[in-house]
Amino acid sequence: MSAQYHDVEVTKAVHASFLKLREEKTRLGNALISTYLKLGFPREAILVFVSLSSPTVVSYTALISGFSRLNLEIEALKVFFRMRKAGLVQPNEYTFVAILTACVRVSRFSLGIQIHGLIVKSGFLNSVFVSNSLMSLYDKDSGSSCDDVLKLFDEIPQRDVASWNTVVSSLVKEGKSHKAFDLFYEMNRVEGFGVDSFTLSTLLSSCTDSSVLLRGRELHGRAIRIGLMQELSVNNALIGFYSKFWDMKKVESLYEMMMAQDAVTFTEMITAYMSFGMVDSAVEIFANVTEKNTITYNALMAGFCRNGHGLKALKLFTDMLQRGVELTDFSLTSAVDACGLVSEKKVSEQIHGFCIKFGTAFNPCIQTALLDMCTRCERMADAEEMFDQWPSNLDSSKATTSIIGGYARNGLPDKAVSLFHRTLCEQKLFLDEVSLTLILAVCGTLGFREMGYQIHCYALKAGYFSDISLGNSLISMYAKCCDSDDAIKIFNTMREHDVISWNSLISCYILQRNGDEALALWSRMNEKEIKPDIITLTLVISAFRYTESNKLSSCRDLFLSMKTIYDIEPTTEHYTAFVRVLGHWGLLEEAEDTINSMPVQPEVSVLRALLDSCRIHSNTSVAKRVAKLILSTKPETPSEYILKSNIYSASGFWHRSEMIREEMRERGYRKHPAKSWIIHENKIHSFHARDTSHPQEKDIYRGLEILIMECLKVGYEPNTEYVLQEVDEFMKKSFLFHHSAKLAVTYGILSSNTRGKPVRVMKNVMLCGDCHEFFKYISVVVKREIVLRDSSGFHHFVNGKCSCRDLW
Repeated sequence: MSAQYHDVEVTKAVHASFLKLREEKTRLGNALISTYLKLGFPREAILVFVSLSSPTVVSYTALISGFSRLNLEIEALKVFFRMRKAGLVQPNEYTFVAILTACVRVSRFSLGIQIHGLIVKSGFLNSVFVSNSLMSLYDKDSGSSCDDVLKLFDEIPQRDVASWNTVVSSLVKEGKSHKAFDLFYEMNRVEGFGVDSFTLSTLLSSCTDSSVLLRGRELHGRAIRIGLMQELSVNNALIGFYSKFWDMKKVESLYEMMMAQDAVTFTEMITAYMSFGMVDSAVEIFANVTEKNTITYNALMAGFCRNGHGLKALKLFTDMLQRGVELTDFSLTSAVDACGLVSEKKVSEQIHGFCIKFGTAFNPCIQTALLDMCTRCERMADAEEMFDQWPSNLDSSKATTSIIGGYARNGLPDKAVSLFHRTLCEQKLFLDEVSLTLILAVCGTLGFREMGYQIHCYALKAGYFSDISLGNSLISMYAKCCDSDDAIKIFNTMREHDVISWNSLISCYILQRNGDEALALWSRMNEKEIKPDIITLTLVISAFRYTESNKLSSCRDLFLSMKTIYDIEPTTEHYTAFVRVLGHWGLLEEAEDTINSMPVQPEVSVLRALLDSCRIHSNTSVAKRVAKLILSTKPETPSEYILKSNIYSASGFWHRSEMIREEMRERGYRKHPAKSWIIHENKIHSFHARDTSHPQEKDIYRGLEILIMECLKVGYEPNTEYVLQEVDEFMKKSFLFHHSAKLAVTYGILSSNTRGKPVRVMKNVMLCGDCHEFFKYISVVVKREIVLRDSSGFHHFVNGKCSCRDLW
């Protein structure tokens, strides 16, 4: 009674009376022990136990289970050893359950296995409670496997629902969902047990791919039939299940019908909304959570990162610090990822320092995230230092993958390929789906088709081709290597597609400026009722640049109906794409009106899209207004600083241009130099403007002089307006003639005399107008096709014409 009402004074009074009794009342003593432990007074419980002249198995068991409940598992183990040493009392089934529970809680699995032997000798394996505790022990032991749990399950003579749940849970944890479902069906067929909420929740969590989609729906139906739809855990699991399979209507319907919600519900809803890109809805759910905890904060922060909202994620992290919310490794990993998205060098250094103080030196996830952050925040030297000093006890494969990706992002493709080959030979790089996907992305960035093809063959031999992400990367790689046929073939042979698969192939057509094929694929998506995401709509709007102008009305309809039909608010990316389409077709005034009607202040990327269109159509009046708007904005990224500086230079305001560049340097930003490269004999040959580092530099410059002379003869006129340096006309021509793309194309012509074979060159920025004209003339002079990929897509120069029709 005193334990029920949490009255320790009553318990102590009973204890005093107990001590005055002449005859020992062991049953009363046992009750006192249990009561003290339930009230949280272990010292008093020990005093009662010590006062017993003949403690029974109930006395020992009460102490063991009570200590275990109070997180005093070591004390519980000592009591068990004391009982065994005395040898007067033998443990019963409840004792074994209590001691096994203590072993699991303090990870003393080897001791638990020894106790297993004692249980067999004592004949208590017949007890379903003891058997279940043993199965739980093996399930939690990292040194054991689900095979050990299954073996024990097969041996025990009696089973209950908890027995089946333990083995099903063990199978699910090891990723053996099909076997778990087989056992579930056997449970219903042979034993006739009724499943409970734990069974359904566990099985639903295992439904992660389309092969078990129907089974997940079957579980939903089962929950309805047996009346478990009001169970909180079942509803939470169903929300998680349907969010994995992109059925937001089901998710919202379940949420609205729930009679009660908990922290897990809110976390699942935040995660679901974020996975659908519905950031505002996720924030609204978070705001309505009365008792926010680390898990809900982490879910929202990870969602911000997933949707590219780095600043919002960092602000939430700051809020966690100010409110004293407990930080976990997951919290720090998201904060570091957010820094990578923002690409602010100083902020990244602060977060880096915080992580070191927090003591994350031996956490591989955070260390890998920090390395990746450095590569995204112009701190490649720091990233290289981290990589060189990588602790030997941590897996270096993910770090290797991360720095290879960093080299590719920072315009160092040669280093990326070199490190890939070196670490592969040193067996420091484990090629799994993740690393293969990243290496394929590097191959795509480089346009290194031969290497990409080798990776493709390896993936096939290793049995990875069923991985959707890998298939998507192959599509993207072949697309960027100007091999649209193989990209289409990969798409058609994939067993499953997600929205990224469709986006990758649409992007392939856009790179080739084939808008009609891109829109045809978009129609197929609609026919299959595949829900587009933000990227899909950006790509589809962009595709209208490369169709006939009579299709512009469809582009307008799509842009204006995004919110109504697809529940996606137009973002800066959508406005940029739409303005580029209008500008491409010369509708500059409509593009300007679109910008002026934006509900928020237009970002520089939107203004730049219109400025580029003004250049193509030589419209100076609109260009001046747009340039004025750009100059009035405060630059936030290196590219925005460069744009602003270039506008001043083009207008002859050299002093202001230099001031902008000085401010840029003070903030620690640096301009990534324009770079062009060509793959020859499986080696990357890179060039920057006026480059003299190539071993064949003299031959290249001599060959370029000859090409310039021949092009001048057939009508080429250098356009020095593209030189934004304050130098004389002679120097401007010198700068112009030695652009990186011209050097790369010249090397390509010299190194391969095979007639009919195109010269393939890659460039990391937009091709300048003068180079574009020059290559048209070169294609006539050398009678060869020049294929050049810049940031806008592919240019095919053949017989004096370009596939872009001079509109890029």
